[in-house]
Amino acid sequence: MNKLRIAMIIQAYYPYPYIGGAERQLAALVPLLTARGATIRIFTRQYAGLSRFELIDGVEVERIPIPGPKAVASIAFTLGTVRALHRWKPDVIHAHELLSPTTTAVAAKRWFGTPVVAKVLRGGELGDIAKLQTRRGGISRLNLFKEQVNRFICISQEIDAELQAIGTADKQRIFIPNGVDTDQYRPVTAAQKGELKQTLALPEGKIVLFTGRLSPEKRVNHLISIWPSVRQQYPDAQLVLVGTGKDEAALKAQAGDGVHFVGRVPDVTVYLQAADVFVLPSVTEGLSNALLEAMAAGLPAVATRVGGAPDIISEGKTGMLVPPDDPEQLKAALLAVLADARGQAEMGAAGRQVIVDRYGLTAVADQLRHLYEVVYGEGKS
Repeated sequence: MNKLRIAMIIQAYYPYPYIGGAERQLAALVPLLTARGATIRIFTRQYAGLSRFELIDGVEVERIPIPGPKAVASIAFTLGTVRALHRWKPDVIHAHELLSPTTTAVAAKRWFGTPVVAKVLRGGELGDIAKLQTRRGGISRLNLFKEQVNRFICISQEIDAELQAIGTADKQRIFIPNGVDTDQYRPVTAAQKGELKQTLALPEGKIVLFTGRLSPEKRVNHLISIWPSVRQQYPDAQLVLVGTGKDEAALKAQAGDGVHFVGRVPDVTVYLQAADVFVLPSVTEGLSNALLEAMAAGLPAVATRVGGAPDIISEGKTGMLVPPDDPEQLKAALLAVLADARGQAEMGAAGRQVIVDRYGLTAVADQLRHLYEVVYGEGKS
């Protein structure tokens, strides 16, 4: 197997304050890809206070200056990254998102021929394809991508269907989901769960946990709005929110009794292991890393029927699915799960098994490494 140089292009990377699932997934995969004979360099935007070059966990990160307003910044990022790629000379370019990253990757391919892999991060009404379809020149960009991208990585069946609908060839689409470290994210015993609750100073009672950005598309406001009704039936139920984001101040103002803001934490593992139920009320997702982690940790999940959630949640067996933007259905599902302690344990165990069988991080790294080898070979033929 060739020792390949892989350029990763992503909008933001550590230590940018609002790191999301795409950045966390990349950070988790990089050491595994390195161990499989890939040399990685990450190309991303240089936000205020961040250095131009940095070594993070042994991986080179090159940040491209983005001066001026948004439109100018996008052009500067593309031009600056293409020049940087030409200097570094990768064997394969892996773009994370169909906006600036894939635009940049395709520009580089047209200049010096490097094959391109493009990961679609999110489907649905706020997804990558939907955004391009509503932007000026977006349809032309999608048509260009269909011509130039060697493979589109689909992380959900929803995204695969959207790519098929715009006319991408079957050969261009490959399903490689996000992965999770099932050794790190694992269940604990009831006694250990109790100890963790004490260690983390979490309140007594059943803990319903949300982890992720506190941003509009996550619809955490729906959770807070229904929480008084949940506590009418389960007075000791506690809603614990782990994460930060632009909605944090407004959500804190909205919150009442039994809602707890933990903020940003370096490792969510112990919070997942201390919790009893996981909830994800988003209006749009790709394949949520937070959901994968929660299910790997053995939590029954209540999630909206968006993105990859229907791919991994079997209704009533590994969790509960509800329509997006429907607080009453969300409340009903949470109440149903809280009412059935035995069902919680059974759903959690079944969900854990699904993740172990199909979404392990090492298997994802193997699939990506093979994909790089394939497209590199195509570029040489």
